[in-house]
Amino acid sequence: MSAQHRPKPLDGMLVVALEQAVAAPWCTSRLADAGARVIKIERPEGDFARGYDRAVHGESSYFVWINRGKESIALDLKQPDDLALLERMLVQADVFIQNLAPGATQRLGIGSDALRQRHPRLVTCDISGYGDHGSLQLMKAYDLLIQAESGLISISGAPGEWGRIGVSLCDITAGMNALIGIQQALFQRDRTGRGSGIQVSLFDSAAELMGVPYLQTRHGGKAPERVGLKHPTIAPYGAFTCADGRDILVSIQNEREWADFCREVLRRPDLLTHPQFASNAVRVENRPLVDGTVAEVFAGLTSAEVIDRLTTARTAFGSVNSVQDLISHPQLRTRRMKVNGHVAEVPALPWITEWEDDSYREMPAIDAQGEALRREFAAPGPADNPARHDTTPHRASTPV
Repeated sequence: MSAQHRPKPLDGMLVVALEQAVAAPWCTSRLADAGARVIKIERPEGDFARGYDRAVHGESSYFVWINRGKESIALDLKQPDDLALLERMLVQADVFIQNLAPGATQRLGIGSDALRQRHPRLVTCDISGYGDHGSLQLMKAYDLLIQAESGLISISGAPGEWGRIGVSLCDITAGMNALIGIQQALFQRDRTGRGSGIQVSLFDSAAELMGVPYLQTRHGGKAPERVGLKHPTIAPYGAFTCADGRDILVSIQNEREWADFCREVLRRPDLLTHPQFASNAVRVENRPLVDGTVAEVFAGLTSAEVIDRLTTARTAFGSVNSVQDLISHPQLRTRRMKVNGHVAEVPALPWITEWEDDSYREMPAIDAQGEALRREFAAPGPADNPARHDTTPHRASTPV
């Protein structure tokens, strides 16, 4: 069997996605990778993420990354005919996911609760900025705004000027949480025969990431500081510069590792009985002394010498790499994907499965499947029964 026709766990599933930007498209792209048919509903001018850059053979890196394998149709949902077409798609859908502005789908008459009343087997997923509670629920929300609101920025980076986390972490995490919720809802539907509603917010996703700093602050009375390439509660854990200018990041997780590090890497067994190095908590209190001691040893050795010692001591370490270093990294897995007649190399899925394809399907142009979808989901003629799909199950229950 060819790689492009391997059976997949979501084969036969229809996902209708009223989506834009990052969070929902991330989720639906992974559903598409797993075999689902994903129909992407775009506004007539297209998903605005198409215009973020032109880095990948003239296309947006964001859009290439999270829209592969989908079908695109451009609809103006303020027009009754286009809204009716979407409604006919939803009659057949297994999953409906949307991340429009708060209240937008309700105003259109396609809010999740109403849809599940009309289509009891439908799984719905609403992704928002702040959820449907609290005083901020109607605010617009984008990734960097949520990084700030949730406190992520306050514990990230080095002391001094605030800095953005370098990827759209809140969007991505919300997309991951939506994926988890949808898959669990499909399992639940297999047991009960009924769909359910999933709600995911960027803020909740970021707040859950903040679990440890939150608990440390609320119950320990002290928030972690911004310490750059160090760990707020472990020492030594950070980057140190070797004699050839290369930075090596080391991590000590327990006292056994600390003892091996002192003997094999620092060649300072005397530190094991030094009162200012006695335990991790004490080392954190004396971080300048501890880090200074490590830095002095590293500064006198080449990176090759340091790595040899770290390997002998079985100390965890890593290089401080650039994006260019990632591109040539020996551990990087990529997949080929056609973009505008060219081939792009994109990072592979982080989970390896027996149904993974050797290459990724193309992303759609705006309204690329619009004409075909309008024919497929055309209004029923006089001889058809318009209530047919509302009185029978969407399809046989499909394992996920």
